[in-house]
Amino acid sequence: MHKIVIAITGASGSVYAQLLLQKLAQMPGQVQEVGVILTTNAREVARYELGNDALERFPFRYFDKTDFTAPFASGSGQYNSMVVVPCSMGTLGRIAAGVSDDLITRAADVVLKERRRLILAVRETPYNLLHIRNMETVTLAGGIICPCTPSFYSQPATIEAAAATVVDRIVDLLGLTQQTYRWGQ
Repeated sequence: MHKIVIAITGASGSVYAQLLLQKLAQMPGQVQEVGVILTTNAREVARYELGNDALERFPFRYFDKTDFTAPFASGSGQYNSMVVVPCSMGTLGRIAAGVSDDLITRAADVVLKERRRLILAVRETPYNLLHIRNMETVTLAGGIICPCTPSFYSQPATIEAAAATVVDRIVDLLGLTQQTYRWGQ
C-alpha cells in the first residue's frame, strides 16, 4: 500500500493534478493514504483553468504549505512517494537547491534524503539553462523529472484525454497498477 504526497503549484496545468487526484481516489486497494498540498497560486490557477475548486473535492487529507507538523515533513512518516504536479520552475529550483522553506520543499527534501520516489511533473516551455541544470541536479539526487508532455499514440480526442497520457505515466512511475493504453498491445 502506497502513501503518497501530492503537491500542486501555481504552474499552468491544473488538469494534470485534477486527473491524478481522480485516478488515485479510484485506487483504494493500492493507495493507503494521500496527503495534498496546494499553494495559493495553485488555487488561483485552478479556478481560472478549471472554473472551480475542483482540486479540493477529493477524499484526501489537505495540508497548508506552512504546516510542518504534516506526517510527511519527517522521514518517520513513511510516505513512499511524492509528486509535484504541475511543478513550477521556482519550486524545482528550490528543491534542487535544498531550500526547505515550505511544506512542499521540505517534503521533497525528506523524500530525497530517505531515498524514496520524487516525481516532478514540470510544466514550462521552453527551458532555460537554469531549468535544465536544476532538472539535472534533482535527477542526480534521485528524483524523476516527468515533463507534462502528452503523447498521442492513443489518439486522444479531448484535452483531458491528452492530459491523461501524462497522468498515466506518473501513475506508472509511482509503481501502481492500472489499465491504460500501452504501445504495441
